[in-house]
Amino acid sequence: MKVKSILVSQPEPQTENSPYFDLAEKYKLKIDFIPFIHVQGVDVAEVRKQKVNLANHTAVILTSRNAVDHYFRIAEEMRFTVPNDMKYFCTSEAIAYYLQKYVVYRKRKIYFGKSTFADLAPLFKKHKDEKYLLPTSDSLKPIIPQTLEESKVEYTRAVLYNTVSSDLSHLAEVKYDILVFFSPSGIKSLFENFSNFEQGDTLIAGFGPTTHKAIEEAGLTVNIKAPHPKYPSMTMALEDHIKEANKK
Repeated sequence: MKVKSILVSQPEPQTENSPYFDLAEKYKLKIDFIPFIHVQGVDVAEVRKQKVNLANHTAVILTSRNAVDHYFRIAEEMRFTVPNDMKYFCTSEAIAYYLQKYVVYRKRKIYFGKSTFADLAPLFKKHKDEKYLLPTSDSLKPIIPQTLEESKVEYTRAVLYNTVSSDLSHLAEVKYDILVFFSPSGIKSLFENFSNFEQGDTLIAGFGPTTHKAIEEAGLTVNIKAPHPKYPSMTMALEDHIKEANKK
């Protein structure tokens, strides 16, 4: 079946040179970007119920831009002045640079890994005496507590924001050839919005093993998988399929 339309369950890329736009132009596709989930901040009262005291920590572990935003939001709402000597451990350089929104980057102790949480393990071992705060959403990848426990560091998890399903009722009568998912939360949102969803001849693309597992556990088929040795990105995986499907 030829591919003419794709729904990507994420916000539209802010950069003009996104590979999704190149894909749309090259194969004359309609690609829509509609987030299936969104982030909702936890209020201060709820954070206090978790018995989280920001002042008790000497370092913060940041796994996403959301973690950065909500750490500083809660700090402000709690009237906690983040000390200049606070240490920041980020899973990627991009997240580390995002800190510039809140701190003077060159004057802070900022450490980062290559891209995965496990990359931070050597840094945790080097800074094993810090008291770490881990701002997270209500869902947490198992690799995170596993890495922290193996590194034998003292840490406190603080749930500062939740991942919430978006209202997708406007899509009830809309059909796409391919649906693209990046997290189990996206699949959860799909069924919260459309409890009777049936895949039919719709193709489903999934990024990452946890997403693949969630798709299959929902009784659906993963037709396009990424990352893959041949195509590490979702757009490369999509193009590989579209190239074959659209030449028939």
